[in-house]
Amino acid sequence: MKKETDKKEIFESLPVPDAVRIMAVPMIISQLIVLIYNMADTFYVGRTNDPYMVAGISMILPVFNITISLAGISGVGGGTLISRLLGRSEEKEAKRVSVFSIGLSIALTACFSVAMAFFMDPLLQAMGAGENTIAYARQYTFCVLVIGGIPTVLSNVLSNLIRCVGYSQKASFGIALGGMLNILLDPLLMFVILPHGMEVLGVGIATCISNCVACLYFLVTVYRTRENHVISMDPREGMPSRESVWSVLQVGIPSSITTLLFDLDYVVLDRLMVTYGDIPLAAIGIVLKSERFPLNVGIGICQGMVPLVAYNFASHHYERMKDVIRYARRTGLFIGMASILVYEVFAVFLMRFFIANADTVALGTNFIRIRILATPMMFLCFSMVHVFNAFGEGGRALFLGVTRWAVINIPMLFILNALFGIYGLVWSQLVSDSVMAAISFFVYRRYTRKAFEPAG
Repeated sequence: MKKETDKKEIFESLPVPDAVRIMAVPMIISQLIVLIYNMADTFYVGRTNDPYMVAGISMILPVFNITISLAGISGVGGGTLISRLLGRSEEKEAKRVSVFSIGLSIALTACFSVAMAFFMDPLLQAMGAGENTIAYARQYTFCVLVIGGIPTVLSNVLSNLIRCVGYSQKASFGIALGGMLNILLDPLLMFVILPHGMEVLGVGIATCISNCVACLYFLVTVYRTRENHVISMDPREGMPSRESVWSVLQVGIPSSITTLLFDLDYVVLDRLMVTYGDIPLAAIGIVLKSERFPLNVGIGICQGMVPLVAYNFASHHYERMKDVIRYARRTGLFIGMASILVYEVFAVFLMRFFIANADTVALGTNFIRIRILATPMMFLCFSMVHVFNAFGEGGRALFLGVTRWAVINIPMLFILNALFGIYGLVWSQLVSDSVMAAISFFVYRRYTRKAFEPAG
């Protein structure tokens, strides 16, 4: 019972800076490890100096991100609801929601993996796979999406669920475990165990094994700590209410759509940048990976913030809820501003870490010094989406996500490209997110004034 009391203290009475730190720091660490692990496959395959291998795994990224969006339906939708139910002391319903969320994620991913198995070649060809790359793309897809689809999604869902009941460190460790194992297994399978020419298969197997191990860790963790939380996989708990099912989908589906739109923005940027040549495309590719470090820190802060906001929102502790939001916002903005200073000073060294070509380094240095200016605005934008997810306001979260990517960011790429050329593409993020940050705060202030201030 002491463990349960400690978790409740984090949500209800621990000083806000300490509560946010306990919840957010493990998630920040895991986000950074995930970022490194996402770069590892491309880095190791790049050591082969075979462009067809690199292209083969690179083209799978948009499809792989669909699995992450599937995890968002159950993980984000179910996790935020569970935190709100705990805030209302509805533990039995929270347990039923966890069973439903886990079952939904397995069912959706199973359908997706079966579809990938049957329609793999037509899909890969539609994505641009040719005779030189389709064999590599097929190997990676089979390992990671067909065989490894359910473990990948289930790991993400369980991570979200146990984080939302206060086990942030365990959630972080599981994700980090998969990432570190992948980094270690990649070179072992590619260059030691499998023969030359099978490097992509080695990467796929390494990723699949890593995700399976992470999934097993989460399953064991849920079972061993089952007396101290409401997360359950036992179907005998029964189905949640229709209202709860709708709440999971109302938050989870918008979260999934927003993730897909984020990926679409990157695809459009790459397609427009390639019209200026291979060097600009290589430069922006490195920049898009490099700028993820402060952004992933910001995502970790938001992931730590969401359970605290959801719990106190549901328990009507509005002042504590607002303190959590304000503290997380200030912390994210500080990191965003600090990252601008660091990247402005060390931009050229960062580019040289990834590539030695002088033209690519020069162009990429200019790109990253411009793109990094958008970091504080980007944090403000996606933090507001996380806040509305915590409130259970999936409609408003969807409005902000669609407005940001489909209405402002993507059209702005075309507009500024037409007006200013290649540097219009680079400046578009700052321009778009500055506009979107203002819209986000307008929506947030309007909602909070109506929902909270009259009751206060």
